[in-house]
Parts: sequence; structure tokens; C-alpha cells
Amino acid sequence: MAKPSLAPFIWETHGVHAGTNADHVKHGVDSLDAVALEAIARGYPSVSFIIHTPRLTGVRYQSERNTDIKFIRGDRAYTEYPELMRSLRARYAGRLDIRYGIELEWQGSGLGLQWNNSKVFQCRDADFIVGSVHFSREGLPYDGSREEADRLLALRGGPEGYWLGYLDEMIEMVDQYRDLIHVVGHLDLPKLHVPLPEGLTELDKSSSIVARKMTMLLELIGDTNLALDLNLAGLRKGCGAYPHPAILQRARSLGISLAIGSDAHAPDELGSAYGEGIRLAREAGYSYYLSFSKGIAEKRPLDADAGLDAAFRLLNMGTLMLGQRFAMRGRGGASRFSFGGRYRALQSTFKDAVSLGAFDAIRVRRAGKSITLGDEAPPPGAGPKRYLYSRHKDIPGTLAILLNTMASELINVDTAYLEALHDGTASAYLTVSAESEALASAIDFVRGTAGDRFLELCLLEDEAIPAFRGRGPYLLELDGVDLTMPLSPQMLLTVHDNKPGTLLVLLSALASINVNVLDLQLGERGSKGFAALGVEGDAEGMRELVGRLGDGFMEASFVALSLPRRGK
Repeated sequence: MAKPSLAPFIWETHGVHAGTNADHVKHGVDSLDAVALEAIARGYPSVSFIIHTPRLTGVRYQSERNTDIKFIRGDRAYTEYPELMRSLRARYAGRLDIRYGIELEWQGSGLGLQWNNSKVFQCRDADFIVGSVHFSREGLPYDGSREEADRLLALRGGPEGYWLGYLDEMIEMVDQYRDLIHVVGHLDLPKLHVPLPEGLTELDKSSSIVARKMTMLLELIGDTNLALDLNLAGLRKGCGAYPHPAILQRARSLGISLAIGSDAHAPDELGSAYGEGIRLAREAGYSYYLSFSKGIAEKRPLDADAGLDAAFRLLNMGTLMLGQRFAMRGRGGASRFSFGGRYRALQSTFKDAVSLGAFDAIRVRRAGKSITLGDEAPPPGAGPKRYLYSRHKDIPGTLAILLNTMASELINVDTAYLEALHDGTASAYLTVSAESEALASAIDFVRGTAGDRFLELCLLEDEAIPAFRGRGPYLLELDGVDLTMPLSPQMLLTVHDNKPGTLLVLLSALASINVNVLDLQLGERGSKGFAALGVEGDAEGMRELVGRLGDGFMEASFVALSLPRRGK
């Protein structure tokens, strides 16, 4: 049976709420497999799950107070959530891209802030964090029952006080959470029971204090580079999507990005109102929205028929690679882009981007670091050179033997081209600055001590490196240094001292945890060496390893990408 059309499809952020299993007050979907299978049946490439963080015992809806459960929304369900997501990803690997995040509920800047910090650590591998306000400082919810809303209205003296209190709490949340969250959730949630004041639907004309407060909130969101949740749940509840179109238009004028989600709490709400979400975003002036992976923002085109999907995919790979070079809490920073050749069409979408001329590439850059990618690789090298050539068994530790011998002869490897040949062997071309006598000594030593691993090892004069056999996409440059190689699902990127033996530390460490090096490219800029490695092995071991390589490494990053593993 043919799959339904993908149009419209949204890479959700505030997506399907995971259930609370044993809790007496149900919230969300317990059968996540059913959601995954439905997404696959519809032909969706992705599904995003989200779970509420458990709240302090005094922060509860009236329906929850009527039970004897204190840790509402599932303390146990929450702590088990990351492992549940990992197992779900394993079951549907290659069939569905599963993203997951948390909805961090604001509970004040006292104990509530420390409580929520602990909840972030409990789910530290989340792809995204949505910050939202559901409860007032008086302890009453904004999205509970009509009776609860009426009680809060009375306490605050009417709609103006009601909304001012909410906006103050939102401002406080954004100010306190700016380094924790990626998205500000359902911005005008209270309209579920208390209609928006007129000033919030006419922000350009109103002089009301509520309008000024909303403008201040939006400016803070823009200044802190957070995304806004275009939340479609309000359409199902009869109050309209969150936020109102007038607020959405002001957000666009401030350069605030959107993350779109159905905020689904039942299986049949999967993908609910995607088409309306696209329409609202377009009418507000948006041409793209954000999704998130590993805390890093990805760009997604609203117009699926514009023929830019492949360019956006490459852009997102570069953004993901660059983001993983920063510490976790630094990954949310805004990147800048440069487009060249066939990718220059993206400049009409990203107005502040610059041109790379005829160079068929996308460059993503931030804070002095950059990643340059392309779908095709230029021919390696710039004419004949002098190389140390090796053809060897493609098993962990083999390259470390060669580099160890080079270091023992005080020979520095300037550049390297390594390629797995997918027949159990790999080839390596190393450019070295050394006398022929030292090179001959190193070759003899390797042949004598590890001849069973090295099938060929010799010095090549005036030889050109052969064209790449791998298929794109390609890493072209790291911080502007040429390191052309095919991307791998697992990669290591380093900036290190350009001295003999420095890279040996990394290769020896990888061999010690049985990680195989599939591809290697080296480059240099003065006293700095640059390395890109395609690797295969224990991801957690590599994440731990890059943090303890020593002073010779100015930067070492493990990068994971959603790519098909390259066959052997």
C-alpha cells in the first residue's frame, strides 16, 4: 500500500507527550511504539517525544490534588525516560529519526529553580528543552479548569492583573532559564480560559501596560536567541494556536525563530494541524523553522516544493557538526552561514549570509570555528608530492603503529589521507618533512615489527593521491583548513600542537578502546595541526576519551551524525 503524502510534515519540537505509566492521573501517551509505527506508516521521517518534568509536591492541578499522588507527572517515569528513548531509537533505527526532549515547568526562582536544574541533569542527553509556565506564583494553574482560572482572576483583580502576572513570570523564567532551554513554550497559554487583552492583538498600536510587557518579553526572547513555540494544541482546544498571529508577527520582526509542534497528548493527535501551522508561519513572514538535535538548532524549510531540501540537509549537518564542538550549554548559540556555487540560492532565505563565489560549499561558522561541507569532493592534493604510502589491515591500532614509529624518528606527519577500501584493508598517504634516511629507518622498523599488518609500505616520489572512492556528503574544511573526507556517522575533530607524536596520543587512546579509524585527514596552519577522523566503535568511550587527551590538544570533539553506516 502506498504511503500517504509527506506534505505537510513538520519536524516537531513540542511533539508527542510521553505518558506517565503508573500515575493515577494520566498525562500523555503510554504506547510510544504505537506512535512510532503510525509515523512510519504515514511516511514521516521523524517523530519527537517530550515529557513534563516532575513538579514540587505543592504545585498541582485540582484534579491531581484529588488523588493521593504527590510526584505528579511521574517521577519514576521521568527518570526512566532517557533509557526508554534510547531503546526506542534502537528498535526503529534506520526507519525513523526519533528526537526527544523535556518540558521544564517554571516553579519560581527559589527552590523551584534548583529542583529544575536537577531535572535537566537527569535527562542530560535530551535533544531539546522547552521552558514553559503553567502555574501562577499563587499556585493556581493557567491551563487547569475554568474554576481555577476564575479564582486567579479574583485574586489578581481582573484580566489585566491576571495577564501582567503571567507575563512577569514568563520574563522571569526566560531570564533564569536562558542557558538551559532552547524553546519558550506556548507563549499566550492563559487565553485558554481568559481571552487576550485587546492590546496583545494590536501591539503596534496599543499603549497598554500589558502590550508593553509582552513586547519586553519578546525582545528578551530574541536577545537570548531562544526559539518560540508555535504550538498547535490551542487549535484543538478552541482558543487558536499559541501564540496569536499578531504576537507571531512581532516575533518575526524581532528575528525570533520558530519551533513548531502539535503538543499531542493522544495517539490520534500525531501530526494534528501541521498544515495550519505552516500557513500561520508563512503569513507571519517566516520561510523556515527550527528543529533540534543534541541541543543544536536545525533549519527546516516551510516550502517543501522549493527544491532546497538537499541544501537544508547539508546546512543542518554542518550546524550539527559545529555545535558538537562546543560544550553542552554553549551549543545553542547562533551560527552564521556562507553559501557558494549551487547553494547560493539559500542566500535569499538567510539574508545575512555571505557568498563563497563559485565554490560548491556551505560554511557554518561561530566564535572563530567553522565547518565547510559539500556534496562533491575536489580532487585531493595540488599535484605530485612526496608521500609515505601504506596499504594495511583495517583493524584498530594499525595506524597507531605507523605514527608511533614516525614519532620515534622525530618525523612529523604534515598531512594525511586515509581511506578504508572495504575489503578488510585501508590505504594511507602521509606527507612528511624528513630526510630519506630517517624515513627508510622507520619503514624498516615497521616491516620488521608489524609486517603481518602492513601489506605495502614505501616512499612514493612525485605521486598524486587518487580520487576519493567514498560518496558524499563531504567535510571540505575545518576552520578553513583543507581536510576533505566523506562524512561518517562517528567522527573526531581535533585542533592540536603541530609536533611529532601529538596525534599518536589520540590514535593510541582509540586503539586502547578498540575503536577503528576508517578515514583520516590531517592539515596544518603554522603551529596548529588539524585532524578529522571517521571512526567506528564505542561512542560513550570516545566522548569520555576526548576530554582527557592532554595539553597538546586545544580542542577535541566527538561528533555523531545520522548517516547510514558505510559498508565494508
